[in-house]
Amino acid sequence: MTTTTHAHRWSGVWVGTALVFLVLGAPATADAYIGPGAGFAVLGSFAVIFVTMILAGVSILAWPFRTVWRMIRHRRKSKPLVKRTIFIGFDGQDAQITERMMAEGKLPNFSRLAERGCYRRLRTTFPSITPVAWSSFSTGTNPGRHNIFDFLDRDPRTYLPRLSSAHIGPVEKTLKIGKLRIPLAKPDIRLLRMSKPWWTILGENNIWSTIIRVPITFPPDKFYGAQLGAMCIPDLLGTQGSFMLFTTRPEDEAFQEGGIRVSLSRNGSATSFEATLLGPENSFFEGNPPMELPLTIDVDPESGTATAAISGTRLELRTGELSDWVKLDFKVIPGMKVSGLTRIMLTETGEHVSLYMSPINIEPGKPAMPISHPSYYSSYLEKKIGPFATLGLAEDTWALNEQITDDGTFWTQTQDVDGEREQMLDIALDRLRSGALVTVFDATDRVNHMYWRYIDEGHPAAAGVDDPEYADAIERQYIRNDGIVGRTLDKINDDDVLFVLSDHGCTSFRRGVNLNAWLLKEGYLNLKPGADPTQPWLQSVDWSTTKAYAVGLVGMFLNIRGREARGIVDPGEEAKAVKRQIAANLQGLVDTETGDIAINEAFDTDTLYRGPYKGNAPDLLMGYNHGYRISWDCASGVVAGEVFEDNVKAWSGDHIVDPRLVPGILLCNHEVSSADPHIVDLAPTVLTLFGIRPAAHMDGRPLLDKASLK
Repeated sequence: MTTTTHAHRWSGVWVGTALVFLVLGAPATADAYIGPGAGFAVLGSFAVIFVTMILAGVSILAWPFRTVWRMIRHRRKSKPLVKRTIFIGFDGQDAQITERMMAEGKLPNFSRLAERGCYRRLRTTFPSITPVAWSSFSTGTNPGRHNIFDFLDRDPRTYLPRLSSAHIGPVEKTLKIGKLRIPLAKPDIRLLRMSKPWWTILGENNIWSTIIRVPITFPPDKFYGAQLGAMCIPDLLGTQGSFMLFTTRPEDEAFQEGGIRVSLSRNGSATSFEATLLGPENSFFEGNPPMELPLTIDVDPESGTATAAISGTRLELRTGELSDWVKLDFKVIPGMKVSGLTRIMLTETGEHVSLYMSPINIEPGKPAMPISHPSYYSSYLEKKIGPFATLGLAEDTWALNEQITDDGTFWTQTQDVDGEREQMLDIALDRLRSGALVTVFDATDRVNHMYWRYIDEGHPAAAGVDDPEYADAIERQYIRNDGIVGRTLDKINDDDVLFVLSDHGCTSFRRGVNLNAWLLKEGYLNLKPGADPTQPWLQSVDWSTTKAYAVGLVGMFLNIRGREARGIVDPGEEAKAVKRQIAANLQGLVDTETGDIAINEAFDTDTLYRGPYKGNAPDLLMGYNHGYRISWDCASGVVAGEVFEDNVKAWSGDHIVDPRLVPGILLCNHEVSSADPHIVDLAPTVLTLFGIRPAAHMDGRPLLDKASLK
């Protein structure tokens, strides 16, 4: 018999590994908090097919009228100063490491670019995390104007976390025919980032942009250009990345992975096994039964190899070696299927047999969800380079964190994803005659996170470092980035402007801080009588006597009357007084075990942000010191335990700290006007380069103008 167990994906959540689960309504328990729903893939696929058929016919009839309208609408309204502006983003590339390696001669192309123009440290956003910083890059605004403050927001009705960047709603109207349900509308999916990105403004002036994997572009923007979405694109199951482990090991052994465990059962012999892969829910049928694919594995224990068969594909597997992309086709109804991509690896063939399967990426050739603009852009890229990762968080950090995979497997994943991205950059750069191009590479951030323990001898996870091959993994990644810069420099023209940037840096994550445990200790948070404080998602909290709580990864909320469902703190003077008191108590908070300062400052977001959405921010933002970050327990809403705890996971580096400690980098082939540039300055800069006056609401200032280009 085959059984499947979904481990708590939020157990020790870090959004880089498992943002996971959107809510389609208020769940009865935290266990019901399982994502936008795998059925969304089915309904989204149906909508794509249905709408495409209609649009194909309409497009043929409307082509002459559309041509005339495009000529009128996209008449150029500006006089560009440049022909092309190119951005290469290396998410998380740290300024201190970059500067040291440049000084040592290890990054010759970074140095070559700096000599042609300039190098600066780039101020990042408050907080210094990917979705916030890249949203400010895109819009030229502070979070109070673009509405992204964290990976997560909290639902004030339920106090549960929800994804901050996208809303995915269910299909409300269906036609029922027996057990069959035919959707009469497409799912409601909306990007929650506000303010226009600069590429939309360029498009309004008939200037083309190609935007590749810039975070917080799901669903994609509609503009004059092409875009491949990035962070927060879910997997085919509707989560932010659930790996699977098919195994003969019993559940009571010490496996606490944040993925999906599937039991392997013997299939007639000692070396033959079978299991059932449960795929997306089939929303065309009553009860939303999951679609299934049989998996068989024939093992040769002596050679450490196996032959696996799934979805019409036979794979020859060797222990510890990742397969290429494998296409999985799930049958929905006759004539309709939903497809995904995964990579498979045999992890053991001895006493037990185990098989790792990466999160099932949306297949880019026939995407079940809107992952690119125009919708065929992802298919175009697949035809050019072959199958590629589409998951917003493509590198499987969680499987490494839970020791299902190892450092070598993770390195292969990051380098392969980087290689796909580099091919996309080359294709876009070769085709771009005029306009703007952005390509963001994620591997630097992921490598910083997972291999920092190799460069921090005092890290609690350093004891688990046992593979000298990855002692220089971070440097090797930065050297790879240098090669990308060099090849791009060789391709650009004299009248092109090239920017190389990162959104933030990185530092060590040695100790976690459980803010909710601190609030409990200080009397700002209380538990229900007899409640179990180890329950996730603050289920044990007595809201009738709680003044503050922490949800998400960066800050703290007050339990305000009229805002939260069971708020008790009056807005106005009482709220201000409570906030001041908590901030004062957290300022310079000392880790009693080490004697180090854990929190430099608790920032009042009312003074940090400006704009119509600042009221959606956490009330306080934590400025952690080097070595500290929100603890794994606090991130998953567990109140129990000590305020401070060692971080022993592979995820050993981080940047959810005081943003002043982790600046990004900025290089340009021209001298920029500011000695202290901010990431919000890039949007008004690119508009200025194309002869467009920056929007009045933008917070940034142009770094280049006509005089500086001479």
